Amino acid sequence: MSTPDVKQSNNAVDTGISHQDNGKVVANPWRDLRRFTDARIGLGRAGISLPTAELLAFQLSHAQARDAVNFPLDIDALAAQLASIPLLDKVSPIKVHSQADDRITYLQRPDLGRKLSQSGRDSLLSHMNSQGPTTHSQYDLAIVVVDGLSSLAVQLNAQAFINELLTLLKPQITQWKIAPITLVEQGRVAIGDDIGQLLNAQVVMVLIGERPGLSSPDSLGLYLTWAPKTGLNDACRNCISNIRPAGLPYKEAAKRALYLLTEAKKLKLTGVNLKDRTQDDVIEHQQPRQNFLIAE
Repeated sequence: MSTPDVKQSNNAVDTGISHQDNGKVVANPWRDLRRFTDARIGLGRAGISLPTAELLAFQLSHAQARDAVNFPLDIDALAAQLASIPLLDKVSPIKVHSQADDRITYLQRPDLGRKLSQSGRDSLLSHMNSQGPTTHSQYDLAIVVVDGLSSLAVQLNAQAFINELLTLLKPQITQWKIAPITLVEQGRVAIGDDIGQLLNAQVVMVLIGERPGLSSPDSLGLYLTWAPKTGLNDACRNCISNIRPAGLPYKEAAKRALYLLTEAKKLKLTGVNLKDRTQDDVIEHQQPRQNFLIAE
């Protein structure tokens, strides 16, 4: 689709009326709710069908979601972006690969995306050997950036989020020995366990492109695991999802991540036993707890 066609389609989506549907679309009163959500509600109708503009918008979103899954990560560009973050002292990220050799294998064999390739293991072991004895080279935090199911999410959001997190972490930065960032191609969440174990990290933070939705092809997910080691399951992790400008803003996501990091270090755990209390001041949490079966 050429640039003019895209602009014309977007204008049609904004108004709910395309050139083909002009004067023929039956409006839906629920459409006003679209001010508060990206969900496809109140689409209206043209005869017995969807308006052409809404059908084209759906097809565009579907194509963007498919592209997000298949588009390769520009790992060199991302490495340069991350190395430019001031608080990382221009330390170059370590680039590794999962055991999934290509995208087709990655999609068909999720198990291979959870394991580091031998060359990736060698790269991390080489780094650790360069740091001296293991007892003196333990890291407090390992940040792992993984392409996942949306390289677009990683390319657009990883640098901004990490920069925001390190800015919040700066007052206590001396308490956190941070490993060089690890960049992973064709990886899934659990590959962070392998990496965290090899880096001898107390806690590993995995930033990964989430499965694209029809309104969110660029959603970044965060997974936090204390004492990472191969074989852990999702019950051992905390998750923050939908990190992106149109979802959970970087500053709010960084605030939650810092809270979880601090609590994990204090309690020496993550997962189902570590709760995110950063929203305990919202209205529903201020109501007194009571048994709804007991009348007042």
